[in-house]
Order: sequence, then C-alpha cells, then structure tokens
Amino acid sequence: MLFVPWRYIADWKCIACGNCCKSYSVVLSFPEWLKIVKNYGVDKTVSGLDKLFIKRRNDGSCFFLSHLSNTYLCGLQHMKPKACKLWPFKVLSKPKFGYANEAVYYYSGDKLFIYADSTCSGLRYGNPTREFTNYTLKEFVEIALERRNDQFKTTANIGFLQPYARFRI
Repeated sequence: MLFVPWRYIADWKCIACGNCCKSYSVVLSFPEWLKIVKNYGVDKTVSGLDKLFIKRRNDGSCFFLSHLSNTYLCGLQHMKPKACKLWPFKVLSKPKFGYANEAVYYYSGDKLFIYADSTCSGLRYGNPTREFTNYTLKEFVEIALERRNDQFKTTANIGFLQPYARFRI
C-alpha cells in the first residue's frame, strides 16, 4: 500500500466501485460498534484482540456492501463509520509517510498532513484543483477532527439516488 501526499492529487471523487469495501477491514470505535449492534445485531461485527470490526462476507467484502447494476452502495450510509468516511485519505498530525512538504495542510491554525491510499480508483493525479483543495479536503479534515459528521464531497454522488437522499438506505 502506497500513500501519496495530497499535493500530487488533482481531484478525487468516489466512483462507487466498492474496492475499498472489498479490500479493507473496518475498525470501529466503541460508539460505532454499539450503533451497529443496536440496529443490526452483534453478529454483524467481529472482535479482534483489541479492536472491533465490521463482519466480512466469505468473499472478503464488507457485510453492508450492496451491489446495484454497476454501482456499489453502503448499507450503513446513515451511520457510516469514520474510517469509511475518511477513506482513501489519512489526516494525521505528523508526516507518517514522508514527503512532509507535499502533505502539509493548514486548517484553522492546525498543521496537518494528508495522504491518500493510491489503490483508490477515484483519485486523479496532477496539480490540486481549487475545488479539491478548498472543499473536498476541507470536508475530510473536518470529519477527521470531528467538526462535522455529514458528507457531501467525501462520498459517492450517485445521481439516480438523489431524489431519495432524504431517506435512509
């Protein structure tokens, strides 16, 4: 897994390919685990030595991943775990993956370091667009710092579902 500093990324948009939900285990905070257990039952989660996870299917995909036509949808959209909201980005207080100058991002006086998982198909490389820098990254940072919960830029924008956006999937 290779992490790329945000300054090498022109833009990012979730293309609802489902690859992140097929490839990674989702670590849950205790409150996230509790919400899932209350709504879906404890059997939809698993525990490790010191972590809680969403259960995975036999094929390795997230239990809540649904397939519709050529699109993958999250069954937890209304209570999506923070790890899922932030993927493919890592918002860190220290430059964990090198290239500190290219990863640094200033937000409300905080010096942060932002990297993206290069396996994400929604990344477009190049010089960062104004929209990506000022809106998309800002939203990722605000979610990471728990200053916002709702997603607009940092999730798939699936047109045919927009009339139903106020309803929970």
